[in-house]
Amino acid sequence: MQPDSRIYVAGHRGLVGSAIWRALERQGFQNLIGRTHKEVDLMDAAAVDKFYAQEKPGFVFVAAAKVGGILANNDQPAQFLFENLEIQNNLIHGAYRSGVKKLLFLGSSCIYPKLAPQPLKEEYLLTGPLEPTNEWYAIAKIAGIKMCQAYRRQFGCDFISAMPTNMYGPNDNYNLHTAHVLPALIRKFHEAKVAGAATVTCWGTGAPLREFLYSDDLGAACVFLMQNYNEEQFINVGSSCEVAIKELAELIKDIVGFKGGIVWDKSKPDGTPRKLMDSSRLFALGWKPKVDLRVGIGLAYQDFIQKTK
Repeated sequence: MQPDSRIYVAGHRGLVGSAIWRALERQGFQNLIGRTHKEVDLMDAAAVDKFYAQEKPGFVFVAAAKVGGILANNDQPAQFLFENLEIQNNLIHGAYRSGVKKLLFLGSSCIYPKLAPQPLKEEYLLTGPLEPTNEWYAIAKIAGIKMCQAYRRQFGCDFISAMPTNMYGPNDNYNLHTAHVLPALIRKFHEAKVAGAATVTCWGTGAPLREFLYSDDLGAACVFLMQNYNEEQFINVGSSCEVAIKELAELIKDIVGFKGGIVWDKSKPDGTPRKLMDSSRLFALGWKPKVDLRVGIGLAYQDFIQKTK
């Protein structure tokens, strides 16, 4: 990419897309293209083709997706499968048809089998059953990976894929029905603090282990990969630091300043017992994350406060 390259960030207002946008701006890229859902419906193939024909981006980051936590995935399996397939099919095929120079597709760590060996290596894809609570989203993301690989093999497209670990940061989703665990906990503890509640109830046992990456670190990694990676094999993007959900809850409780107790509702699902990405291939290329978990959660909490004012 050159400073004047036309770069389209699909999903530029979301958690990941906005982080990629900020990373591009920090590195001096000026010809950035972003469109809201009202401006371009990514589920409409004709609208996407028209957009590509008019704007002629040379580089595309596919960060647009329907996302959510365990509850949303469990309640809306058809929407998570259909909408994500539509969005990525239109963006990837449209990029091929319009002659985009390079495309980066973003997946999710949920693509890996539920009981895959840890840490999760790229070659573990499709070696076992998925976690049932988010298999619909995972199947869509696996299809996106395979689509990029297929277009590379058949048409020579420079389409690559990156699999980020659990993300958090500015522009996250704090809706308790659709949010992932970290932003949901931020909201729960903040609202309990404001209400003067005695306890906060959290799902599951608190035992599962999760890895988290601050969104601006992912944004920087995506720009790095667009400039330095062009292989068919997708690549993991993680922090290599994991924490038990119980420890995470205690950390967020402390950062938010909630003084009450925590109750664990063991009737609710835990999800995958452990998800730690092996990011050694990315680290070997020379990229490493910079924001540690406590600092990152503090920044995310500030973002939440700003959005609730």
